[in-house]
Amino acid sequence: MFADLPPFAAWRFVDAVDGFEVMYAEPGRLRGHTSAVEDGEAYAVTYEITLDDRWRTRRVQVSSDTVAGTRTTVLVSDGDGRWTVEGHPAPHLDGLVDVDLEASACTNTLPIHRLRLPADEVVTASAVYVQALDLTVRRLDQTYRRLDDHRFDYTSEGDFRAVLTYDDAGLVLDYPGIAVRFA
Repeated sequence: MFADLPPFAAWRFVDAVDGFEVMYAEPGRLRGHTSAVEDGEAYAVTYEITLDDRWRTRRVQVSSDTVAGTRTTVLVSDGDGRWTVEGHPAPHLDGLVDVDLEASACTNTLPIHRLRLPADEVVTASAVYVQALDLTVRRLDQTYRRLDDHRFDYTSEGDFRAVLTYDDAGLVLDYPGIAVRFA
């Protein structure tokens, strides 16, 4: 259904966040960097996401560098929805198979690849959410509805809704109010 991921992609953040993200893709692995300023606070985030052959997140390492210093967290999944955070069981994340990084536009590609959504069907794709500044890990409830081959109606908690536009490889081109792809 999707073309191969390009070796890299980059996004500019728009509106609430001023910054950019660069992601490098390899089979089974996405790694990237984000630098941004949000509400007057600067941060730089690096990430590495390991995926299995069914696009389920298996391991995530995220580091955040702020004026307070650098923090790193590691999340590991069995692929069936059981997680550990820093080696400790995280039952509040049970049932989740995707990760969504606040500092990344690219993580919205994971459920799109994994689910192979039929047209016009709404699918719940809640994810493990990692916040950029403090690396808080929590559940993020979200849904996707495929409008056509390149557009998905996306909702998440707090009444956020946007129509996300993807390229042929399933990477976000336009995430209204959040990010726009420029490479």
